[in-house]
Amino acid sequence: MQKHHGQIVEILVRKKGFSITELAQHSDVSRSVVYQWFNRKELNADIIHRIGRIVDHDFSKEFPEYYQKKNSDIIDPRSGEMRPNQNRVNIWKDKYIVLLEQYIQLLSAE
Repeated sequence: MQKHHGQIVEILVRKKGFSITELAQHSDVSRSVVYQWFNRKELNADIIHRIGRIVDHDFSKEFPEYYQKKNSDIIDPRSGEMRPNQNRVNIWKDKYIVLLEQYIQLLSAE
C-alpha cells in the first residue's frame, strides 16, 4: 500500500497547531496551493522539506526516501579537485566567492 504524502503532511501540520493560512503565508503560496498539496498522493522532496522547516518537524521518519544521505563527491570550484559532499550552503558560498574574486579582477584590469 502506497502512502498518501499529502494526508501525512496535513495530519502533522495540524498536530503542530498550524493553520492553513499560517502555512500558506510562511510558504509564500496561496491557501488553495496548500490544499492542493494536502490532496496530492505524492509530494516532491522540496515541498516536504519546506513544510518541515516551517512547522519545525523532521519528516525523515515519514519519508526516509527523501532524507537518505548521498555519497557523491563534489568538485571544488577553486581547485577543480574532488572533495567529499558538504553542506549545500558552503558549496554556493564557495561559488559566490570564486565569482566575486573574478569580478574584482575584471574591475582592477580596467
